[in-house]
Amino acid sequence: MQNENPNSFANLNSEKIGDLVGIFQRAGVWYANFQCEGKQRRQSLKTRSKKEARRRALLIEAALLTGEYKQSARSPALESVIADYLAYVSTERRAKKTVEKCKLTFKRLARLAEQHHLRSIRQVDRKLIDAYRAERVAAGSKPKTVHHQTVIIRQLVNFALSRNMLSTDPLKGLKLKNPKPTRQPCWERGEVEKILAAATGHHRSSLILLAETGCRVGEIKHLTWDDVDFERSLIHIRPKDDWKPKTGDQRAIPMSPKARALLKNLPRLSRWVVTMKPSIRHPTVGRQISERRLLQYLKRLLKRLGLTGHLHTFSHAYISQALIQGIPEAIVRQWVGHVDRDVMRLYTHIADEASQAAMQRLSDANSKTTAAQGA
Repeated sequence: MQNENPNSFANLNSEKIGDLVGIFQRAGVWYANFQCEGKQRRQSLKTRSKKEARRRALLIEAALLTGEYKQSARSPALESVIADYLAYVSTERRAKKTVEKCKLTFKRLARLAEQHHLRSIRQVDRKLIDAYRAERVAAGSKPKTVHHQTVIIRQLVNFALSRNMLSTDPLKGLKLKNPKPTRQPCWERGEVEKILAAATGHHRSSLILLAETGCRVGEIKHLTWDDVDFERSLIHIRPKDDWKPKTGDQRAIPMSPKARALLKNLPRLSRWVVTMKPSIRHPTVGRQISERRLLQYLKRLLKRLGLTGHLHTFSHAYISQALIQGIPEAIVRQWVGHVDRDVMRLYTHIADEASQAAMQRLSDANSKTTAAQGA
C-alpha cells in the first residue's frame, strides 16, 4: 500500500529537495514540507507542475539557509478589519453621518463577499469592487453615491495596508474617476419667497433660516442660542457635542434683516434655536428638528406649488443669488463654507445665465427706444 504520509518521501508523490525542504502532492497541487523555528511547516507552492514545484522549493531552501525566510501571515478576516476600521473612524471623531455611511457600505460589502464565499480582506479585489458597483447600479444608486461608496471600500483596504494586515494591495491599479456633477435644481428669489409665504407651522422657521443663511440643514439643526450673536449680528456655525460641520471648519454668517427679525421673535425653548413641535408620541419641549420630517414637509409644499427641489436647494439658490448680485466668490465661500469647485462653477453658470437674460432685456428695451425715436 502506498504511504500517504506527506512527511515520508518514499512514495511517488513526494520528493526530498536539498537538505531542508521536501515536496509532496495533494489533490494535484504541490506543497513544500520543512522545519522553521522549531515547527513543522507545510506551504502550498501553488502549482501542479513538479518541475516548477522543485524550483520554488529550492527558493525556500535558500531563504532558510540565509535566514531570510518569512512565512506569509494569513490575512485577517474581512469582518475583523471592518470592526477595527469602524473603531478607528469613531476615535477620529468623524461625523455621525460619515460613520453611518461606512457601516451601510460595509454591510453590503460583507453580504456580497459572503455570496462569493470570500472571507479575507485580501480577497477584496477589483473583481469584487466591480461586482459591488454593478449591484449598486442595478439597485438604482446614482453615480455619485456609487463613487463615494467605492472610496469608502478603498479607504478600508488602505487602512489594512497601513496596519500591516496586508502585504500587497489587492486593489492595485484601481482608478476612481469623479463622476460629473449632476445639475441641481435652483430656485429664483421669487420662487424662494413663494415657498416661504406658503410655509406654515413650526417648520417655517427652519425654512427661513435655510433661505437666509445658505446653511446646510444639519447646521440649522445644530444651531444653538450661544451661536447667535445679536450684538455683532452674526450666526456662528461651529462644532458641538458629537457633531461638527461637514467641512469641519467653523465660520460666521452675517444676519440678514429677515433672519435677525426671525431670531429675535423665536421663543427660547431649549439650547436649540429651531425645535420640533411637541406631540403625543414625543411630548418633550425643545427637541431638535428632524431632517427627514422637514424634507417630507418641503416635498409636500413643493408639489402643491408645482416646483422641484430639496432642502439643499435653498443653499443653491442662496449662492447663485449672491453671485448674481456681484458678491465676490471668496466672500460667498466664507459664508457657506467649502463648496466643491465643480459645484461652484455650476452656480457661476447659473449667474451667467441670469446675466445673459438681463442683457437680453436691456437690448430689447434699447431696440424699442430706437424704434420709437425713428417713428
